[in-house]
Amino acid sequence: MKTLLLLRHAKSSWDDSGLKDFERPLNNRGLQAAPAIGRFLRQQKLQPHLILSSPAERARQTASLVTETARLTADLRYDERIYEASLERLMEVLAQIEDAAEVVMLVGHNPGLEELLEHLTGEAQRMPTAALASISLELDKWGKVREHAGRLEWLVKPKDLS
Repeated sequence: MKTLLLLRHAKSSWDDSGLKDFERPLNNRGLQAAPAIGRFLRQQKLQPHLILSSPAERARQTASLVTETARLTADLRYDERIYEASLERLMEVLAQIEDAAEVVMLVGHNPGLEELLEHLTGEAQRMPTAALASISLELDKWGKVREHAGRLEWLVKPKDLS
């Protein structure tokens, strides 16, 4: 059994028109939402064995704030394949995770995360910024990940925590 946590980056800023999309940081709302999700994750007593994040600034900040607030000790890796990733690319990323990692958190972007959630669970769910979903997968090896292999355990949004 594997557990996949999907975390969409928190709300980002559009204030600086000179920044490339990849460089956009979190705005004030995002800087508050990410720690709130981290506190929720800590309450769930879930400790990922591996955290894979898009290297985009808003995803990096989200991963860092959630990791710090939830007191996660997992290895945090930045994977360029996650930025603007298609469903197919995200499935490739999952299939290459080392099998020793039972609980993995993937920090990324829409529409890829919503598509991945639906592909794995058969449930179409909206993932607004800073939403966190937990999917249980009936797998012993990440390389066996496939369509409808998972069940959505829960999906929490920052507004659910206020």
